[in-house]
Amino acid sequence: MQSLSAKDLTLGYGETIIIDELDIKIPKGEITVFIGGNGCGKSTLLRSLARLLKPLSGSILLDGQEIAKMKTKEVAQKLAILPQSPTTPEGLTVYELVKQGRHPYRGLVKPWSKADEEAVIQALKSTNILNLKDRTVDSLSGGQRQRAWIALTLAQKTDIILLDEPTTYLDMTHQIEILDLLFELNEEKKHTIVMVLHDLNLSSRYAHHIIAIKDKKVYAQGKPEDIITSELVHDVFHMKCNISCDPIFGTPMCIPHGKGRSIYSPQQKPTKLSYMN
Repeated sequence: MQSLSAKDLTLGYGETIIIDELDIKIPKGEITVFIGGNGCGKSTLLRSLARLLKPLSGSILLDGQEIAKMKTKEVAQKLAILPQSPTTPEGLTVYELVKQGRHPYRGLVKPWSKADEEAVIQALKSTNILNLKDRTVDSLSGGQRQRAWIALTLAQKTDIILLDEPTTYLDMTHQIEILDLLFELNEEKKHTIVMVLHDLNLSSRYAHHIIAIKDKKVYAQGKPEDIITSELVHDVFHMKCNISCDPIFGTPMCIPHGKGRSIYSPQQKPTKLSYMN
């Protein structure tokens, strides 16, 4: 199983520093989620881990090797990334899209092999879209389309999968559907999965490990039940809340303060909820 880590990592665009001398180690075989306010550098960090953004300083290690010194094909055989809101050429079928995941294993003259075909079919089966393989990607629903892109990453046959906001623009049902799929892939195939998510409650429900980013650094990291507190939410998201316990999963559940409609009179309002506060 491949390992992924960063040491003294500094990232930025021009003279603007986004991430400053950051150290992280992604747990093998687990789901890790990056959280933080808008513009804190979550997606920038994820892109750098996939070698899509060159660090200003520091290093990223993939299976003990500096990723910057590795060949592109070698990286692609160990790590796959699904960017935010990917686009496909019009008319491309699901099968044709998922086939792209086999590029790291093929040369200019190497013919399509039985192993390639098996990898594609297995990826389609794992994401429950084999019956859609002849449909065009642009004819699919948002959830189906996201499954097709996840199938492409599975066809790559990597231990590590990075996903940048995989539930963006999906309704609640399809968000849960995609996160359930990723959770099952982790449970059954032991993929190391790293995601950027905005929903704190879903992050707490699906992640084994959470890394909170603030002020260009790691503010906190660990199991959701160990680090998700009202203090963290206030400091990282600048929002007051109570942290309760998810009644179904037992994970931390953020209840924001705000000016929503109350069904209680002032005398009936419930007492303060607590989880880890």
